[in-house]
Amino acid sequence: MGEREEKTAYRKKMDARLKEWTAEINKLEAKAEEAGADAEIKYRDQLSELRSKRDALQEKVNHMQEQSGEVWEEVKAGVESAWGDLKNSIDRARNRMR
Repeated sequence: MGEREEKTAYRKKMDARLKEWTAEINKLEAKAEEAGADAEIKYRDQLSELRSKRDALQEKVNHMQEQSGEVWEEVKAGVESAWGDLKNSIDRARNRMR
């Protein structure tokens, strides 16, 4: 697989993951709203942080397409790190809202 194909496949994979996490964030937001005003207020900052992390990850994914060679690998490593951070944050939020 050439570099271009690898980038395209990776981009599709990350876009699919981002859609999944956006749906998960939306579910958490709905759960907080259903729990009442106090819960919604309690989790508002946490949900905002999740959205910010998701948006930052989306920017990194968008930026990847413009890179090549070693720079692409560095940006990819940054995307993987941001992905892990977002996943952990969503898992923590999910556990707190149970």
